[in-house]
Amino acid sequence: MIKRNIQKRIITALKDSPVVFLNGARQTGKSTLIREIVETIYPARYITFDEVTVLSGARSDPDGFLKNITLPIAIDEVQRAPEFFLAIKAEVDRVRKPGIFILTGSANVLLLPRLADSLAGRMEIISLWPFSQGELDGVTETFVDTIFSDASLSLKLPLLDLSHLFEKILSGGYPESLTRKGNERRDSWFGSYITTILQRDVRDLARIEGLTTLPKLLSLLAARSTTLLNIAEISNSAAIPQTSLKRYLTLLETIFLIKFLPAWSSNLGKRLIKTPKVILSDTGLLAHLTGVQITQLKQGNAAIGPLFENFVAMELTKQITWSHTQPQLFHFRTLRGQEVDLLLEDRKGRIVGIEVKASSTVTANDFKNIKILSEITGKKFHRGIVMYTGSEIIPFGKNLYAVPVQGLWKL
Repeated sequence: MIKRNIQKRIITALKDSPVVFLNGARQTGKSTLIREIVETIYPARYITFDEVTVLSGARSDPDGFLKNITLPIAIDEVQRAPEFFLAIKAEVDRVRKPGIFILTGSANVLLLPRLADSLAGRMEIISLWPFSQGELDGVTETFVDTIFSDASLSLKLPLLDLSHLFEKILSGGYPESLTRKGNERRDSWFGSYITTILQRDVRDLARIEGLTTLPKLLSLLAARSTTLLNIAEISNSAAIPQTSLKRYLTLLETIFLIKFLPAWSSNLGKRLIKTPKVILSDTGLLAHLTGVQITQLKQGNAAIGPLFENFVAMELTKQITWSHTQPQLFHFRTLRGQEVDLLLEDRKGRIVGIEVKASSTVTANDFKNIKILSEITGKKFHRGIVMYTGSEIIPFGKNLYAVPVQGLWKL
């Protein structure tokens, strides 16, 4: 079984947090990971609310259900019984011990305020995304921590075959999709996956009239991946009122199909764009929704740029969950249209800017917007990177580097 890099953080959290909540999209491996933990590392009873009888019992009498269970306990897909969170809160307040509840859910609890607030101060929330490239290679990536260190960057790697890179991007990181051989079988899995999630998880979270609209909306968002979110334009294209559209977008974010990349701002915010970018949570899913094939990428299809940027953004998102630095991820854009694809800011306020370039060559001109970011952020600016498809880290001035994309999981 492929080791998940987030496992160590879960075990650590169980030592001092009464409740540890592991959330992420369906089919990312939450159940597999938690079962491994309770069977081999941290003994606890495992139950799942995907079982109808168990769910019915928990929903009909949450307090009585818990009184008949020996702690600690791992509960899978707990978001299916929202009323259960108050019973957990009462039990945590009564027992007052760390590590008594391990919860998993396919909905982002941070976007479900009633649930998150009920366990405020009692729960550590950890996100599990599809496999990272390091996990697939059997290593724990430290790229995020390395770029925030004071060390100079240095690395020379074998040139990454573009066909191999394209295959990584198109395959994505869902465990089940990676077992499918060929585009046709992979597309079949993604099609079934989307249908199941939109019919099941959305119904669990909200009674809406737009279940038939959501697949079309998801495809429209995929076609606009890594671009600024334009509510009015999407509303017009999808023929969805803006009030309904905003609700649907929140639902798609809640079930981890899309992710909003906020715009970075500061006390100089009047000079900056505040609109978020939208990205897909998995590039395999993105390729399926846009119909991109590897032959098109080899021919220089225009889709390669957004796919490549989305790929890098999600690899960073995954690494942040287990990094020591724990930075936040943004994009940067001025009112004049000067932009840096990705910006990371740590808790000390240090900033790393990353431009993503689907090319094997880098020139000084590729750093022009990073230099603008450096001027605006001043002493907070720590490092600027142009990520490309070459094989060697090349310095381009003080704290400026061209870094091969495989450095994400090799550095």
